Amino acid sequence: MEGVKNSASTSPTTHLRKQRTQLSVVIIISSYPRPLTLPRHSHSLTARSPTPLIHMGTSTTPDSAADRLADLDIGDAEWAASVPNLRSNLALLSADHVKLGEMLVEMGQSHVFEHWPELGVDDEEKRGFFDQIARLNASYPGGLSSYIKNARELLADSKAGKNPFDGFTPSVPSGENLTFADDDFIKFEQAGIEEAQHAAFVLVAGGLGERLGYNGIKVALPLETSTGTCFLQHYIESILALQDASYRKTEGNHKRDLPFAIMTSDDTHARTLSLLESNSYFGMKPSQVTLIKQEKVACLEDNDARLALDPKNKYRIQTKPHGHGDVHSLLYSSGLLKKWYVHHLAAAQNTRQDAGIRWVLFFQDTNGLLFNAIPAALGVSSMKEYHVNSLAVPRKAKEAIGGIAKLTHADGRTMVINVEYNQLDPLLRATINPEGDVNAETGFSPFPGNINQLILELGPYIEELNKTGGAIKEFVNPKYKDASKTSFKSSTRLECMMQDYPKTLPPTARVGFTVMDAWLAYAPVKNNPEDAAKVPKGNPYHSATSGEMAIYRAHSLILRKAGVVVDDPVQAVFNGQEVELWPRITWRPKWAQTFSDVKAKISGNSSISQRSTLVIDGRNVFVEDLCVDGALIVNSIDDAVVKVGGRIQNKGWVLQNVDYKDTSEHEEIRIRGFKINKVEQLEGKYGEPGKYSLRA
Repeated sequence: MEGVKNSASTSPTTHLRKQRTQLSVVIIISSYPRPLTLPRHSHSLTARSPTPLIHMGTSTTPDSAADRLADLDIGDAEWAASVPNLRSNLALLSADHVKLGEMLVEMGQSHVFEHWPELGVDDEEKRGFFDQIARLNASYPGGLSSYIKNARELLADSKAGKNPFDGFTPSVPSGENLTFADDDFIKFEQAGIEEAQHAAFVLVAGGLGERLGYNGIKVALPLETSTGTCFLQHYIESILALQDASYRKTEGNHKRDLPFAIMTSDDTHARTLSLLESNSYFGMKPSQVTLIKQEKVACLEDNDARLALDPKNKYRIQTKPHGHGDVHSLLYSSGLLKKWYVHHLAAAQNTRQDAGIRWVLFFQDTNGLLFNAIPAALGVSSMKEYHVNSLAVPRKAKEAIGGIAKLTHADGRTMVINVEYNQLDPLLRATINPEGDVNAETGFSPFPGNINQLILELGPYIEELNKTGGAIKEFVNPKYKDASKTSFKSSTRLECMMQDYPKTLPPTARVGFTVMDAWLAYAPVKNNPEDAAKVPKGNPYHSATSGEMAIYRAHSLILRKAGVVVDDPVQAVFNGQEVELWPRITWRPKWAQTFSDVKAKISGNSSISQRSTLVIDGRNVFVEDLCVDGALIVNSIDDAVVKVGGRIQNKGWVLQNVDYKDTSEHEEIRIRGFKINKVEQLEGKYGEPGKYSLRA
């Protein structure tokens, strides 16, 4: 049979392509935000652009020092009189560095210069110190002085035990609770596909996989090992599938390339770029991709917000990540939002059907189920005209996941935000229910579980960022040495979260949520095997093991809804985690992005046994009267139409247990606790245009 072969193999899972591309991605490093101009009245934040740094020579003589001081035009520098170690080194510095030094002294940071030796000693290290201060100053809205002021306020509140929710009463906000595959779900999915051509996507990917027991960047981790597809590849292929589906559905005059921004960090930037380039951007045009790099923020050593010096280098400030809330200020300062909005305005001059970019979708790095929910959630945003739409899942009362709540203050202020689970229960007890967070008649809490995936309408989003400069409400979480709260166990820093964006919105903002079943939309991978094995029974493991099993479960349940008879799972234990082992069913996003796509490609009476593996990699693969008891792999180009049917039976692929401490196995295998032994499979490969039939 042409294009089909039975084979026995024990080869590892599919590897990523290693084709190099000569095209380059746009890379943007954070800087001061600049206001974006809207055609109607809006507020703006004025901010200056950092002046280029000037590096002087490596040595300074007394005569040249005097000349340099005269050239700097800093007068007698009275502000430095109380800091002799800095004053004696002023001649070493550029004019911009001197201004930064003055700011530090005025902000009570003279201690950072206490150890500085005389001019001529460690001069390059001293310049390097101010280079770092310049970066910290440029990357924070309002500069380093604003950071220190904010820190002092938050640290004072923390020491006083101030409750950020004092005066607020919680209630359940308005939103949509969707049931997979019913009429409403399909209606919203179809509306979402139409709107997808007006969407931009933002991935928050600043983290390494160390917490998972994986030394690479998290987006390079395979989300499942049947195909070896990594998270970043899956996300890009999902965006491309939405791009194509929206174009076909709307019968547009031209296909719009959807923009994709990735927020990286010092830890992940180079490796993310390398992953993209070495795999030809997984089929996406490099011009669609923008990397924006997040900078870290200064650490604080006490309640006075004194900057903490790096224990390993007295000429450096200790820094730590600020949190994924930085994505808003980076999008603003990079000019990306302005670029998207200009395209939106230009397109809107024509017709509403071609309105450019209207939506910005935010998602995090290791949720392999997310794009199952995107079409319907985007449809909700469009049809309900939400400015902010938070994706959510049903949540058990007191479950360790934040709840989305409407908070109304005694003074009339309202906001719809995520409230962390350890804050929600006591807030409810103190206000509306002495029993706290309890399940409703549905068996779930009335406050849905936040999964940190947001859909924002671009116009109102830019208006808000023009007011705030992209700054997000921050928090501080110092670890005190004792009950006096006068000193820290270790340095702390301010943090911010992406999902706290709605905290600054006016009451007129339309903020809602979309709830979908967790099996369909939420399976994050964030815990290592040891931590996952300690999770109480019945609670989600959120590990690489459970994440992969969730992919198979979701695809099995989707096929069931489409009429395929899929066997029930069996219980299995990998790395100490008891999981449901469903048939290993997976497909590329281009095969089906919505439930309607799945139903259109399934007909007749089909069944899949529990021990089976089914991999579909092709746009035009149609399943008709298919019975799989073994392993079936179908791979076809877009112009090949393949009908698959009949009874497929072979020895299949077998899962073998692996100890996560077994260093002879690759990390991505060890953290799952199993590997796939590809004993026997039927493979259909179709690399030429045409119509084909695969029947055993």
